[in-house]
Amino acid sequence: MKIEMKKICFIISGIIFLFGSFSCTKLATKNYSQIVSSEFTPGSADVAALVGAPYTSWRTLELGRSSNAIWRTNEISADEEVIPQRPNGWVDGGIYRRMHTHKWTADEDNSYQIWTNAYAGITGCNRVLYQIDAGLIPIPTSGKAQITAELKVLRASFYYALIDFFGNVPIVTKFDLPAGFVPTQSTRKEVYDFIISELTSNVPLLSTLNDATTYGRFNKWAGEALLAKMYLNAGVYTGTPDYANCITACNTIIASGLYSLESNQANVFLQQNQNSKEILFAIPFDQVFTADGNTAWTLHMETLQPENQATYNFQNSPWGGICAIPQFINTFDPQDSRLTSNWVQGQQYTAAGAPLNGTIGAFKNKPLAYINSLPGVDSSEEVHGFRLGKYQIVAGELVGMSNDFPLLRYADVLMMKAEALLRSGDAATAATLVTQVRQRAFTSNPAKAVVTAAQLSSGSTVYDYGLNNHLTTTHETVSDIQYGRFLDELGWEFAQEGRRRQDLIRFGVFTTKSWLSHSPNGAYRTLLPIPTSALHTNGNLKQNPGY
Repeated sequence: MKIEMKKICFIISGIIFLFGSFSCTKLATKNYSQIVSSEFTPGSADVAALVGAPYTSWRTLELGRSSNAIWRTNEISADEEVIPQRPNGWVDGGIYRRMHTHKWTADEDNSYQIWTNAYAGITGCNRVLYQIDAGLIPIPTSGKAQITAELKVLRASFYYALIDFFGNVPIVTKFDLPAGFVPTQSTRKEVYDFIISELTSNVPLLSTLNDATTYGRFNKWAGEALLAKMYLNAGVYTGTPDYANCITACNTIIASGLYSLESNQANVFLQQNQNSKEILFAIPFDQVFTADGNTAWTLHMETLQPENQATYNFQNSPWGGICAIPQFINTFDPQDSRLTSNWVQGQQYTAAGAPLNGTIGAFKNKPLAYINSLPGVDSSEEVHGFRLGKYQIVAGELVGMSNDFPLLRYADVLMMKAEALLRSGDAATAATLVTQVRQRAFTSNPAKAVVTAAQLSSGSTVYDYGLNNHLTTTHETVSDIQYGRFLDELGWEFAQEGRRRQDLIRFGVFTTKSWLSHSPNGAYRTLLPIPTSALHTNGNLKQNPGY
């Protein structure tokens, strides 16, 4: 079973904040659409519930709403993973092909889901902040400052998503707005300055605990990790890098002594991963409590073929979609344990050990053996492409998974510090940190874990960029990718974690290189278009250039 705190996360996700809040122990006896603040005096046990509702927006923002949100957008628009047309479908109006080829429009579901879910989270934070300030939620004076700070940091995290995907967005900090109010659009630099101000002002006020009371919430250390993310990407967001502050934020987390690398990377992604000493901030999931299409985490269903139902005795048949791009798989050292542990490959078997055969397409009645080959985004069979297996898949799994999603983890802190040091001229210390992260992936050959300063400073990379599909094969130079080896390291460690697009943008690759069926389609593609629906409801918005 999940620990108690994880269950609390799902209980509070259903709480509706109207003109106050309430204890869920009374639900059976009263109509809480009529609740008034005078009937509720929160105790220490209610604090999590009071701030819990806005947190649930991260679930839909990252992985929900049929998955066309941050995770899928960052992955299938980049060079590691793709959703190709399958014998059983996965065309869906061409959305996945457009994401791969960078030909998306302002009417895509991806833009809509990220925009609306981020602002839903912001509105939720503003609502609870207003209720606290107005006395509608009677928070004890002793805890008011910390709760207010936590909500502002959480709100800043939603703006982090917006600045990353859209750039110029409205900043809204009030809930009690007049009827007909529409916000004005701020520049990306103004949004950046706002986020940094909110974080630097409020992160020091957050809890310093790392236990069940802060699990799935922003404590000081998760807040510092978000700050480090902002500083690392400052060059993209504002044109002016800020590596020194990135290093400072990372050092603060490291000095806390509260986090460390797991001896086995797989421990971070277990179904029962809530006790991982590497996770700073996780989005809780549960196959029972987050089971609908808006909140379910369904990666196992999205990547395995229908026949794999017999492998794990699933209660439902998988859908067979997303897989690795072969060019990326070819970058791995064969002795890197992340190659074998994170990717489902080779002949597939039933739970009893009998080999499975395909049941659809050209491989019907032939061995179902996943191979590192893929004709293109427009064509594939059941066997094509290694499947995503980083998040533990367990027997009897339902449509939704129970693995909590690690949005911020300690390996990322070490790698952010390493990248900032590398870009600041200290390649030697950067190499030490990268080696530290690599060591658990090369336990059978520790010498291969060692990375040198010269290697990290190299502009070369092992990724064979260029078109590589059944229609065309090309090869592109890689010597122009500054610190290309470090980009490779990020790919090997953080594949499948919903971040590759951001890394490629920072390294200047996202809109300049080709892979599989993707060719560059304009530098403006580093930003998504503001969704058409938002433009229609707010005349103050100006569409991003190029769209």
